[in-house]
Amino acid sequence: MSDFAAILTFANGKTLEFHGPADITKETTEAVVNAANSSLLGGGGVDGAIHRAGGPSILQECKRIVAAIGTLPAGKAVITTGGRLPAKYVIHTVGPVYRGGERHEAETLASCYRESMRTADDHGIRSLAFPSISTGAFGYPVREAAEIAARTIVEALPTCAHVEHVRFVLFDPATCKAYVRAAEKISRESMAISVIFTKGPS
Repeated sequence: MSDFAAILTFANGKTLEFHGPADITKETTEAVVNAANSSLLGGGGVDGAIHRAGGPSILQECKRIVAAIGTLPAGKAVITTGGRLPAKYVIHTVGPVYRGGERHEAETLASCYRESMRTADDHGIRSLAFPSISTGAFGYPVREAAEIAARTIVEALPTCAHVEHVRFVLFDPATCKAYVRAAEKISRESMAISVIFTKGPS
């Protein structure tokens, strides 16, 4: 577990942390979020890493979900157990493929984070870890994605009944820096929700 790169602390004691470089498959939060494909059959990047580390039981659950609901639309989320992962649950969400920054792409990306938070809260989960959704093979520019992601969690976290701690687990230093900059920018803005920004030792 790497030292945090930055942390936002809310007036009600909830926290939003940013870690990186770090490996989401080693996270000890109650749930981790998987940047999945709509087929839920695994793939590359975070998706492949979670399926490899978690083992075949995650894929079997995903297949049962697809048999029941069909493919998972972008912006939606479903939950499975965590298999062999340290995390008890995996929340699977499908990010948008970036095609030039149309408004619906930003809305879909924000929906990934909102729906994942809602799913976690509905299941009584107190802590969860996110990767940077859509910034790998789906091509979303990291700086824009970081601001959408951080802002959406800052808006959603204070009102959650169960979720208290959210962690962004970011694979490389450049992505981590982009998310830390986004968090610092949000903390400086005049907001109804009071947050304190702290830069970490890493």
